[in-house]
Amino acid sequence: MTGFIDAHVHLWDVDRMHLSWFRADLGLPRAATLDALRAAARDVGGRGAIAVQAADTLGEADWLTGLAAREPFLRAVVLQYDARTDASAWAGMAQPLIDRTGADGGRAGARPGRTARIAGIRLATPGGAADFGDVAGLDRLADGLARTGRVLELLIRPEQLPAAAALAARHPALTIVACHLAIGGDAVDARWLDGLHAFAAQPNAVAKASGLVRHAPEPDRERDDARVRDILSHAVGALGADRLMFGSDWPISARFATYAEVVRRTTLALPELDEAGLTEFWSGTARRCYAPAAAG
Repeated sequence: MTGFIDAHVHLWDVDRMHLSWFRADLGLPRAATLDALRAAARDVGGRGAIAVQAADTLGEADWLTGLAAREPFLRAVVLQYDARTDASAWAGMAQPLIDRTGADGGRAGARPGRTARIAGIRLATPGGAADFGDVAGLDRLADGLARTGRVLELLIRPEQLPAAAALAARHPALTIVACHLAIGGDAVDARWLDGLHAFAAQPNAVAKASGLVRHAPEPDRERDDARVRDILSHAVGALGADRLMFGSDWPISARFATYAEVVRRTTLALPELDEAGLTEFWSGTARRCYAPAAAG
C-alpha cells in the first residue's frame, strides 16, 4: 500500500514531559519520536500521520502542536479532553492552545498557523459511564468543535457506542470518530455489533481501524488475523470504506508487530474493496476528517 495517511499515532518523550500512565514494564520506548515514525511509515508507503496526544497535560499538548507546526509529515494533532483544569473552557485543558492566534512566536523553521494544526479533541473514557453521564461539559465540547470545524474522537468500549450514536444525533454538524472501532483487541460479539450499527446509523459517525492487530507469534497470529478480518468485515459493512480510516496505533502496536506488519496484516484482513474504496480507507477519509489541518 502506497501513499497512505496513518490516522492514529502517538509521540512522546518521557524525559521532557509527564505521562501519568507510562511504566517501564509496558515495554514501550521512553521516547516515541517523529523520526522513528517517519522512517517506519515511509518504508511501506506512508505519506503522513495524525498524532493523538498520549496523555493530558498542557505542556505535552504544546510540545505536540509545536512539532506539527514544524514538520509537514505530521499532518495534524488531536489533543486530549480534560475538563478538570478549567471548567469554564469548552475545550478543557486544550483551550489555551485552541485560542491562540497568529504565528508561532517567530521560531525558526516554524510554519504559521500552529492552532490550525489542531484537528480535534479526544475524549478518552473507556472506563466511564456507559451513557457518558460522568463527562462534564460534553455537549459544550461538541458544540465548540463543530463551530471551529474540528472533530471529536472517542476512546470508548462497546457498551458506550449507543451513547456515541446519541451524541452524534444531537450534533449532526460534528464529525465523531470512534478510535480503534471501540473494540481494539477484543472479539466481535452481539453487544459490539449492536452498538456499531447504532453508531453507523448516524451519517456523521466515522471510525478508525486502529489498535486491532495484537498477537504476533504463531499460532496466535493466525487466530488474531481471523479476529481482525471479522471486525473489518462488519465495520466495512456498517460504515463503508468512506467512513473508515487506517491507523497503526504506533508505537503501542509495536509491542505486537512491526509497523510494516501492522500495515500488511491490515491489508490482508480487509474485505474486498474496489480502488475507490481502498483510497478512502487508506487516505481519503482521513483527509476529509482532518481537513484543513491535514491538507497537503
